Amino acid sequence: MRMIRGMSKPRPERQVPPAKLATDIPDAGLYDEDFVAWIERQAALLRSGTLTALDRANLAEELEDMGKAKRQELRNRLEVLLTHLLKYQFQPAMRTGSWLGTIGEQRHRIEDVVEESPSLRPLLAELLEDTKIYKRAVQKAALETGLPASTFPPANPYGGQALDGRFWPGPGPHPDLD
Repeated sequence: MRMIRGMSKPRPERQVPPAKLATDIPDAGLYDEDFVAWIERQAALLRSGTLTALDRANLAEELEDMGKAKRQELRNRLEVLLTHLLKYQFQPAMRTGSWLGTIGEQRHRIEDVVEESPSLRPLLAELLEDTKIYKRAVQKAALETGLPASTFPPANPYGGQALDGRFWPGPGPHPDLD
């Protein structure tokens, strides 16, 4: 019984039915019907050591997809970073705090992803040389600045410097963020 402020009589506790455990949920179709419940079930089965009941095919696919998602995150963040570095370098009169913030944010998030998954570091080096990512960055920079795509270098001029928080391309002044 719980006393409620201002009431002279205790109020009875409300009875809450026990929650179903993820291992109590039937597996048939769960992956397609309720993905979160399926994830919780797989985690509970792993923790309990009930490996034979795992949905191995879908679980393996989801784990592979998680790795793909991290690699795609690096590609996307690098493309945004390169786009903003190009804008910063080739439109110095238009520089804004927003551009600086985006450059800093992408650098930090790329660093976070690689710290979280160090096996992605070699991929990051490859992505810095990826012509497809750089071409997309040039296209975005051209669209966002109104400058012709031919204004920008034909290949990524920044290399690994793009990730260095002290590196700012083009004429100064540059922010001092140290």
